[in-house]
Amino acid sequence: MSGWQLLSAMAVVLAVASPAGARPSITLTFDDLPAHGPLPVGTTRLAIVQDIVTALKTARVGEVYGFVNGVLTEREADMPVLQLWRDAGLPIGNHGWSHLNLDDVGATAASADIVRNEPLVAALAGNTDWHWFRYPYLAEGRDPAARLALRQDLVARHYRIAGVTMSFDDYLWNPPYARCLAAADAAGIAWLERSYLAAATSAAAEARANAQALYGHDIPYVLLMHAGAFDARMLPRLLALYRQEGFAFVPLAKAEADPAYAADVDPSLPPVATIRDRVIAAGKTPAPRTDIAPELAAICPVPAG
Repeated sequence: MSGWQLLSAMAVVLAVASPAGARPSITLTFDDLPAHGPLPVGTTRLAIVQDIVTALKTARVGEVYGFVNGVLTEREADMPVLQLWRDAGLPIGNHGWSHLNLDDVGATAASADIVRNEPLVAALAGNTDWHWFRYPYLAEGRDPAARLALRQDLVARHYRIAGVTMSFDDYLWNPPYARCLAAADAAGIAWLERSYLAAATSAAAEARANAQALYGHDIPYVLLMHAGAFDARMLPRLLALYRQEGFAFVPLAKAEADPAYAADVDPSLPPVATIRDRVIAAGKTPAPRTDIAPELAAICPVPAG
């Protein structure tokens, strides 16, 4: 059985086991604005973000935060991409200027990178609440001292952490999509589409099963996505899938008002492990996972030479 077929089978099993009751809710967030992943032939960064914005507006999703890396405005994408996001009424938060990994650079450099990003984010955000921080790579610090030091800086600068409780590693689909598009491989793109939706379904079921194991009920889930070309292509279908699964879309602040996010909303509190790790620590069995990355890396290979 291939990875995406296994994902589909897992989703069916987990959906049956998911807790019944109140309608579940989900918050969409996008990292790496204004640019993420390879730029496929025939498109632009502006067109990618326009497609994302259009899909969100058409589906009436409401507030969706985009987390900004300022360095990308210098490397390949200019301000109109971020202005497009803001003109659509969508808020932005801080993802660090250079997308630095706290575990690689330490708290001093990571904090300086956050501060460097603030003038750009604040100018674009206007009167909206931009004091949300998303850790690059979701790396909150393996070293307890570094983790605490950066959290103290976040408190001093009045940030809340934008915690994540749902992800299907959507970024993995963007490079193979660029390869398949360049090769005009329609079958490969169709496979990517099926596997993407299967992974999203499975991740939603996994998140709900883990919340049920830990809390005995659903929590508002915060989904991590990226502003990539394949994400833009798939977003209308992804949003329809979440509605079909019964999810309501809610703003970030409303989702993270839930007690499950207490240590994120207030960085002065001691950090906590991921829900999956807390399920394991509680002696319970977490929902299963599968690794589709090898299949994605192998599809539409670039010809040698």
